[in-house]
Amino acid sequence: MTATGSSTLGVETTTDETAWQTVRRGLALTPAALQGLWITLLLAVVATAGKVVVPIAVQTILDRGIIAPEQPDVAFVAGAAGLAALVLLITAGCNVIMNRRLFRLAETALATLRARAFRHIHDLSLLTQGTEQRGALVSRVTSDVDTVSQFMSFGGIMLVVMSLQLVLATVVMTLYSWPLAILVWVCYLPILLIMGALQKRIRARFQAVRAAVGRMLGTISESLVGAATVRAYSIEDRTRDGEQQRIRAVRNAQFSVLRPQSASFFLSETADGLATALVVVGGILLGTGTLGLDLPGANLTAGGVVAFVFLVSLFSQPVRMGIEMLSEAQNAIAGWRRVLGVLDTPADVADPAGAMDPHTGRRSDPDPDVTPLPEGALDITVDALRYRYPTGPEVLHGISVAIPARSHIAIVGETGSGKTTFAKLLTRMMDPAGGEIRIGGVPLPRVPYSSLRSRVVMVPQEGFLFDTTIAGNLRYGAPEASDEQMRTALEELGLGGWIDDLPEGIDTPVGQRGESLSAGERQLVALARAYLADPDVIVLDEATSAVDPAADVRLQQAIDGLARGRTTLTIAHRLSTAERADRILVLDHGDLVEEGTHAELAQLEGGIYAGLHRSWIAHRDDR
Repeated sequence: MTATGSSTLGVETTTDETAWQTVRRGLALTPAALQGLWITLLLAVVATAGKVVVPIAVQTILDRGIIAPEQPDVAFVAGAAGLAALVLLITAGCNVIMNRRLFRLAETALATLRARAFRHIHDLSLLTQGTEQRGALVSRVTSDVDTVSQFMSFGGIMLVVMSLQLVLATVVMTLYSWPLAILVWVCYLPILLIMGALQKRIRARFQAVRAAVGRMLGTISESLVGAATVRAYSIEDRTRDGEQQRIRAVRNAQFSVLRPQSASFFLSETADGLATALVVVGGILLGTGTLGLDLPGANLTAGGVVAFVFLVSLFSQPVRMGIEMLSEAQNAIAGWRRVLGVLDTPADVADPAGAMDPHTGRRSDPDPDVTPLPEGALDITVDALRYRYPTGPEVLHGISVAIPARSHIAIVGETGSGKTTFAKLLTRMMDPAGGEIRIGGVPLPRVPYSSLRSRVVMVPQEGFLFDTTIAGNLRYGAPEASDEQMRTALEELGLGGWIDDLPEGIDTPVGQRGESLSAGERQLVALARAYLADPDVIVLDEATSAVDPAADVRLQQAIDGLARGRTTLTIAHRLSTAERADRILVLDHGDLVEEGTHAELAQLEGGIYAGLHRSWIAHRDDR
């Protein structure tokens, strides 16, 4: 498998879809949301049908209980009102059950969607993840999913309920008086024709809102993570200005949605008032026979006119609610598209054992050539390795090298020479643009992640720690490790005395990102974590480049213990590490230019390593 770069996270793959296509794809990813849908719809039908009881009860009570008899029939009125109240009580119960079902199903389904999106993000290469700010990326599977949740738990079924109510109100109005029913539809028809264009505009602007929210969260997250740098350089004002700019962008994006929304509500309110007025006037004219129409449904009783006014309200409610719910739907669709944009981004470094399909939640069929790493010590063969970042020139130019099992190799070179890129390719954090890497004789793309990650471990220059205790962080390397095993590992690395000096030993909390510990202490925990994982190949982005001499000694002792008996590659920032290596690889502008022992390369006339070593010695002596 080869790659020339990485995918870019975005919504480009979904913006050409219609809203309905997005909804269908989103629901396909959350099948739990459709479980027992027929029960929910049945409850919705009952809840909607019950609303008709009010105008019917009003008309019946007025015509038969108050106007028709010489004296109001109190028993009839009470009976009709009681029956109407019972129907409304049943309707309310159906509403409660329906809403509880919707909330549970929506949250269950969207929890699955969140988990799937987070899992897919972890399947993407580090380079692809780096195309978007971390906070903005997290917003895609938090706030964006929340917009979908809000719509699915209320708005979606409300659109169904309101549609049923609209149809039911139309049918009952037609039964009462078809001329007035036509009159009502004439008032509302222009809104329905205009709404399509307005909803397209609202959908596009909600897409901008979701993007603006993502950028805002990204900026705020970045400023919090970099709080120490912000204070060190006294750039609080500039940082605050940047945050305010993002916040204003969100506000302005929200305001842009308000304009077409306001137009929708204005048209709805205008149609409501016009329809009610025309129904009252028309109903009186029909009821009094002023128009002289002798057609079925052309005449209305007084109770029928009052009931029809209630029916207009029953008709106008779904129009108003529908406009609001359609706006919420556009917000949800915008959020759905951003989540789908993540899931549509291909995992450019795939697990040959079968990657998790983000759209089905099932593993794909494994590569028939999948081969776990062989047991025992592992050698590494690099053949004509090339790599190019997406927006730049080639950074590795056909590197070939053989690394024997259990050897300690130092990789040396100036900044930008390709050292870290080489290390990431060796651990398959990225795939090369050309050439091949074989570990234990197995081409790297054929090695399943379960085998690769357990046998090959990279310790970065800044060991990341999770917000738990030292023991909790160590167990990321060996989840089943006991306190005694962790203690033994620390002793074997020469860290027993250090851990004893901590306030709570291995149960000492490390804080967020390990900030309760010093840089050297964080790296000690990272090395011990790698040691507990017991890999056969260790890749170290040397940890001693930014610590004091005392911490350097302790770290170097731990590194020596970690490397013992393992194939070890160290990106050497300090040449004292290179001096102790079995062999040194010197990279220069993406080329492997020198290879040999320290003694050989230090004496090489005009050699790059010799020059670097002389400069390092001079700098060390000056201190």
